[in-house]
Amino acid sequence: MSDLHVGHPVNRGIVDGLAAQHPDDWLLVAGDVAESSSRTQEVLKGLRSRFRRVIWTPGNHELWTHPRDEDQSRGAERYADLVEKCRKIEVLTPEDEYVMWRAPEQEFVIAPVHLLYDYSFRDPGTDLDSALEAAWKAGHVFSDELLLHPDPYPTRQEWCHARVASTEKRLAALGRDNPIIVVNHYPLIEEPVRRMFSPHLAMWCGTRLTSEWHKRFPIRAVVHGHLHMPRSSVHDGVAVEEVSLGYPREWGNRATTFAPRSIACGVGAFGS
Repeated sequence: MSDLHVGHPVNRGIVDGLAAQHPDDWLLVAGDVAESSSRTQEVLKGLRSRFRRVIWTPGNHELWTHPRDEDQSRGAERYADLVEKCRKIEVLTPEDEYVMWRAPEQEFVIAPVHLLYDYSFRDPGTDLDSALEAAWKAGHVFSDELLLHPDPYPTRQEWCHARVASTEKRLAALGRDNPIIVVNHYPLIEEPVRRMFSPHLAMWCGTRLTSEWHKRFPIRAVVHGHLHMPRSSVHDGVAVEEVSLGYPREWGNRATTFAPRSIACGVGAFGS
């Protein structure tokens, strides 16, 4: 699951009502739990008490620094603080060793990753300045432009590229003996983003640097959120699961009950 956005009371009620269906159930949380580090920790702690294991990766909202927030840490420092808060409550993060999930007939590596975006999901013939100018004129701009700071990196693109490079090395070091389930806030490929209502928003939704990862590495499934468009699809034989809860205004006639998505990988399944 992802995009819990527990600042909305209805969302908080749904999340507080989540519970494992089996004593050995794991829960994958693909970001956007809350906008304050303390509340993120509080919610994850509650989930950890109800699931055998919880694995978290940050969304953009956890990395926001609001002017009114008591915690004014920014960028990589803010992320590091979130990691430490998770470790105190035994929630795994992208900075921890990848763990094995054992299905009845096969083992899977669960790889939570923190990659961000680099604005490359845009028309290849458009330079970044022009694309951003058009997005601002249309009023279709993520609040990240004001609240998500890349410190100590000069730009979000450079932070993204550093994260991609380090993660790529970790995935390559795993070898090909066990299939991998990647958990990232953003999709690894551009196809899911094309379904968004505004093409301008795609720039804040990933990086083309990961577009071949599902072919290069033995990835069996990719679990992501961010788009607020829950969906299961298959790309080049790899399961792609968008697992957002999202905002109440987006639900339409959807019931206010919610269960974590069960991620099937050919053998067995677990919650996300």
